[in-house]
Amino acid sequence: MLAILGQKADNDSVRNKIIRWYWCGVFGELYGSAIETRFARDVVEVINWINGGSEPSTINDCNFSPNRLLTLRTRNSAAYKGIYALLMRDGCLDFRTGVPIEVQSYFDEAIDIHHIFPRNWCSQNNIKDGDSNSIINKTALSYRTNRIIGGSAPSQYLKKLRSNSGMDESRQNQIMQSHLIDYDSMSKDDFLGFFNKRKESLLVRIEQATGKSISRDIELPDTENNIEEDETDNI
Repeated sequence: MLAILGQKADNDSVRNKIIRWYWCGVFGELYGSAIETRFARDVVEVINWINGGSEPSTINDCNFSPNRLLTLRTRNSAAYKGIYALLMRDGCLDFRTGVPIEVQSYFDEAIDIHHIFPRNWCSQNNIKDGDSNSIINKTALSYRTNRIIGGSAPSQYLKKLRSNSGMDESRQNQIMQSHLIDYDSMSKDDFLGFFNKRKESLLVRIEQATGKSISRDIELPDTENNIEEDETDNI
């Protein structure tokens, strides 16, 4: 596609269209099968769109449901990886070091996906597995940071991280915000408040990336009996 566009691909408006098409493909999960057919069609349709034609079918077909945030639990899905790519693109910071999680630090610091409210804490506080293991309760953290967090309540590990790093609450709040995490809810060990606010923040971020609105009028089902095996930390 870029080869066809040549120098035209350097134009801001053209890049923005390509970026929007990309995120629609990711969050619409439209490249999971029969990708040759879709890609061949997209090359023609995206070029036509850039040249003044109608939006490509990948943008029209993109439809992300709020329910999907509850069922995204493994990295097999493009949307699962897409959410972390968005957070990294927008400058999410490691809880402990405050260093942006980007390509270099991803490998240097052994970044992986870990629970925000630890699994053990959720189990002890009767949080449904479907909620605690969903992508809403996970984010990218370094191995060392996750070891410090352990199975502690957020209010406890936030204090420990401040003590170990020398950061103040204002800076810690800024770091939490970079992950779309509500600091007050974390400080009070308020899982429900944290969960609902982060769910909404993630939906807004996806809307911004795809340029498409997401209906909030869909009732979220109980996913307690539909749990995928979790891939991340056991703490």
